[in-house]
Amino acid sequence: MTPFGATAKGQEVHKITLSAGDLTISLLTWGAVLQDVRLRGVEHALTLGSDNLSDYEGAMRYHGSLIGPIVNRISNARIRIDGMMYELERNQDGRIHLHSGAQASHLQVWDVLETTPDSATLRLSLPDGSCGLPGNRVVTAKYMLRAPGTMTLTIAGTTDARTPMNFANHSYWNLDGTTVFDGHHLQIAADRYLPGTDDHYPTGEIADVAGTEMDFRTRGAVSVNAPAFDNNFCVSDARGPLRDVLELRGSNGLTMQMATTEPGVQIYDARDARRPDRAPYEGLAIEAQGWPDAPNNPRFPSIMVDAGETYQQITQWTFTKP
Repeated sequence: MTPFGATAKGQEVHKITLSAGDLTISLLTWGAVLQDVRLRGVEHALTLGSDNLSDYEGAMRYHGSLIGPIVNRISNARIRIDGMMYELERNQDGRIHLHSGAQASHLQVWDVLETTPDSATLRLSLPDGSCGLPGNRVVTAKYMLRAPGTMTLTIAGTTDARTPMNFANHSYWNLDGTTVFDGHHLQIAADRYLPGTDDHYPTGEIADVAGTEMDFRTRGAVSVNAPAFDNNFCVSDARGPLRDVLELRGSNGLTMQMATTEPGVQIYDARDARRPDRAPYEGLAIEAQGWPDAPNNPRFPSIMVDAGETYQQITQWTFTKP
């Protein structure tokens, strides 16, 4: 564990480097950020990161971070829980709640519980009322590597009051090390997706991918605006066992296979997510999560967690060279 700088508020941030087999990753205690992913024999990073903490406090606040307690959007910025309405921060266009607002997990320094050469466990406490939601919540994130090239993230959360939890790693991926993600191929085990409004939250329709540009049941090429991504792919109707749901393949043949317990995978094309001095569309955000805006859509899988219940998400990435 090495120093990575201090936040604008003077909090010390550290970097943790883990290795196993061909895979090496770096994590930050700021936002539980997955800052760097390297595969032996590949000269470039596989994820989009920065060596400057100020970038993660600013324009790159979603790059590689662990976002919660509610990732994605709540369209009307309010949630009703047991008959009580909770007003949330309206941080998108003054109307919409995005990525849990200014108190969210990606904008805090996490505690380090344990590190080994191939694993690290971080913890964050969210007190009752934080992010506008009830419950004293404790969240842990454990990254673990396994040779030759597998990374597993286990997120667990507890609460003493009924509350929503929908965490996600928000890494951007470019397996080619290029300026845009053109040339990648994508395959997703989903026969349905959620169309979005102009404000990028679900319309409420659960649509078949058949006959649309969102049909990636067999591997297909992706490029800028072909299609334009900011949508959830529905891989199941509830959280389930760890299973393969997605494959991303670079033009160089390098492959990332993703497995998850989650019912959805959000894909976002980084049109408004630039690193300093870089162009848009540099990588694809691939976020395993519950379906977005679930509290406003009764047909979507619930993201509510009861007092005494444990929330758990497991997501796994396996990298393979050609």
